[in-house]
Amino acid sequence: MPCPEFACASIKDFDSLRDRLGKRDNPDSVMDERVRDIIAQVAARGDEALVEFTRTFDCPDFSSAMIAVPASEIAAARARVPAEDLEIIKEAAANIREFHEAQLERSWWTTRPDGTILGQLVRPVDCAGLYVPGGQGGETPLISSLLMNAIPAQVAGVARLAVVSPPCTDGTLNPYILAAADLLGITEIYRLGSAWAIAALALGSAQVAPVDVIVGPGNIYVATAKRLLSGKVGIDMIAGPSEILIVADDSADPECLAADLLSQAEHDPLAAAVLITDSADIARRTSKALAAQTAALPRSEIAEKALTEYGAIVTVETLTTAMELSNLMAPEHLELAVRDPWGLLPLVRHAGAVFLGHASPEPVGDYFAGPNHVLPTMGTARFSSALSVEAFCKKSSVIAASKAYVQAHGAKIARLARLEGLEAHARSVESRLK
Repeated sequence: MPCPEFACASIKDFDSLRDRLGKRDNPDSVMDERVRDIIAQVAARGDEALVEFTRTFDCPDFSSAMIAVPASEIAAARARVPAEDLEIIKEAAANIREFHEAQLERSWWTTRPDGTILGQLVRPVDCAGLYVPGGQGGETPLISSLLMNAIPAQVAGVARLAVVSPPCTDGTLNPYILAAADLLGITEIYRLGSAWAIAALALGSAQVAPVDVIVGPGNIYVATAKRLLSGKVGIDMIAGPSEILIVADDSADPECLAADLLSQAEHDPLAAAVLITDSADIARRTSKALAAQTAALPRSEIAEKALTEYGAIVTVETLTTAMELSNLMAPEHLELAVRDPWGLLPLVRHAGAVFLGHASPEPVGDYFAGPNHVLPTMGTARFSSALSVEAFCKKSSVIAASKAYVQAHGAKIARLARLEGLEAHARSVESRLK
């Protein structure tokens, strides 16, 4: 049996599973030290350090001349990708762009009778760095990661986008990554990976100009570097292991439920895949389907470890209880595989993305529908959101006070300043009351 099963009569019974999932979040002080050293090396030696790290971990014959990908190589890569695949990437990109265009915030203004104008100015950052993982030595290009990170930035109006991705052992990047970048009009691409790529984007080097915001998923080195450099630059989030929670009733297909659970379990041995159902029959049949489907997967070892360590099939008495447990977990992906998913939607308080109904498996959102697949994990959906256009924007308050406003309220402002012991603040306002 690849996935532990247990029943929850109440929320308290869910604590053991939450404790088990919480063990995936295990900060490593040794990792912090390693990444701090990498960042320090890049800060001190720039391109020399970037070349040294890339030679050691990715491409033995790497040189500084290989850091930046030339335009000719980008164009050649696009020519190598089959036309039908390019059309699929174009269609996915169009869907993602349309969804994110609806998120675009605009500057706004309010006026007061005395002539005072107040408002908010929304502006994009000048430049953003996009991290695209290599994917099994370049064999499994993470095209969707590039699309999901780049398109919201373009919609926001970011003028400069810099892509980093680790090279293969021969120094190349997968042509699909380069072709997708070319389709989006991205020309600044660097063959750099791991923590030194993040350091280069944040601190700059001779060839890599620093950026304002860094987004994109990656391994523990990437996540740690983003965390340590947060504040020096903006970041999207600290992504943890992937996770899915499915709430299902007896209208669900156990074969589909098993397939959906495995869609996350195959990502990573630390991935969490949880089914909560009010049907003992669905629980039993899904467990059986999971065993059969896991054995047939190319990444069966990874999936089986994830299911054994961090998977669960939970039976509850009611779907209301199921939703209470879901909110406690605050999953990255939440599927409502029930007869009336819209009826349960009002009960969702915490989830990165919600997939409604039997025809909405998680990969539909991951790749094609349009919503962003860069989502909060490890329960952080309680307070954070999917990557969006907002991650690439900043807001400035605008105050244009009239003389009448200052005359009417200046004494009150000065009083508040003096209550805080700030005499110069008070006099600044009072100087306009003469």
